[in-house]
Amino acid sequence: MPDHAHSTNPAVQAQLDRLTKLSPGRDVLGLERITAVLDRLGNPHHHLPPTFHVAGTNGKGSTCAFLRSAIEAAGMTAHVYSSPHLVRFNERIRVAGQLIDDGPLASLLSEVLDQAEGLQASFFEVTTAVAFLAFARTPADACIFEVGLGGRLDATNVLASPVACGIASLGIDHEAFLLAPEAGTPEAPLDRIAFEKAGIAKAESPLLIQKYAASMVDTISATAQRTGAKLLARGTDWDAAIYEGRLHYRDDKGKLTLPLPRMSGTHQADNAALAIAMLRHQSALAIPEAALSAAMEWTRWPARMQMLADGPLKAKLPKGRTLWLDGGHNPDAGVAIAKLLTDGPPVHVIVGMLKNKDAVGFLKPFADKIASLHAVPIPGHEHHDPKDICLLVQGDMCLVDAKPVATVSEALDRIAANKASGDVLICGSLYLAGEVLRENEQIPD
Repeated sequence: MPDHAHSTNPAVQAQLDRLTKLSPGRDVLGLERITAVLDRLGNPHHHLPPTFHVAGTNGKGSTCAFLRSAIEAAGMTAHVYSSPHLVRFNERIRVAGQLIDDGPLASLLSEVLDQAEGLQASFFEVTTAVAFLAFARTPADACIFEVGLGGRLDATNVLASPVACGIASLGIDHEAFLLAPEAGTPEAPLDRIAFEKAGIAKAESPLLIQKYAASMVDTISATAQRTGAKLLARGTDWDAAIYEGRLHYRDDKGKLTLPLPRMSGTHQADNAALAIAMLRHQSALAIPEAALSAAMEWTRWPARMQMLADGPLKAKLPKGRTLWLDGGHNPDAGVAIAKLLTDGPPVHVIVGMLKNKDAVGFLKPFADKIASLHAVPIPGHEHHDPKDICLLVQGDMCLVDAKPVATVSEALDRIAANKASGDVLICGSLYLAGEVLRENEQIPD
């Protein structure tokens, strides 16, 4: 599914138009094409600062954000590659702390697209090559790479010797790609997901993992043994817990007592803990405890239970009402939202979801906290028909107050007109989240 990237800069847009037309690589995972592209470019991925590599179903973007904050709090600079973008394509590539400017972006896209001619490289593969090239040509103290999809066959997995690899929360997502039948892979769905994510393991590199079911840990352990990675599991080699309003972390180097992340949700403490573990089990960068503490306060990651600021969309609600935005789109993300809503009153939900996502699986964990639901389309993407979402929740969750509407703006108008109490949560897709941020004039920087 193409990402329909757009830019107000004509030179960038000309290259994005070329990028969007690429095929068939977008539908085929593998490292052959990205390897060929990078070879034509002089293998820039072999000339990077110390690199951190993060995979996971949920939480990998937030983990990368915590890594960046800690490194910057220590007085250093970091390149960051993440996906997808929310509003501007530039969000994918942060060069030495700043989003890539339009001029260099247009030039690098043109260079990579020219070199990729005839290789059938995908949108993501070309974008990854652009990041490698930008990062190799600009000095920085570290590189942080977020896996795009899976891990084993993701384009970022050409990284040869990361100083630390991390695997965040694991769950079922991208089934068509990650659960496709393949000889020699685990049959159980969650074990197969673990197998794919563990594919980022590299010889002699520490591989930090969260707590998972025993069979999933066994799967990851087998991959670590096969590759020669140093597996460091939460609960044995390191651990973290929340109590007395603080994040308490421990490993064989000692204990830390840190502020809780300012980002909403207890799952963000888990993401922060993984980032801390990755930083403490590598030796390329010296990150003091003060920097880790500052990272808890500084880290922001848009569309992850983000409280929207004043803007055109927020203004549609009466004063005192909070407008939340979350890009989660799978059952595990639904569970995280449910935990956050546990002690509060029901919320009015505005949801839009891509066609290949499990709408009921996402919404069911917090169904008892939905005061009303408005389903919306996601422009430019194959999505669940809003009418179908409403029928599903009315049937499976007995939620009577569910209505399809054309836009988020219309849904907010209806919620405001009903004068019902309660905050509003817009959720279900990062693509929808991007549209919301654009309409509310909150462009990520």
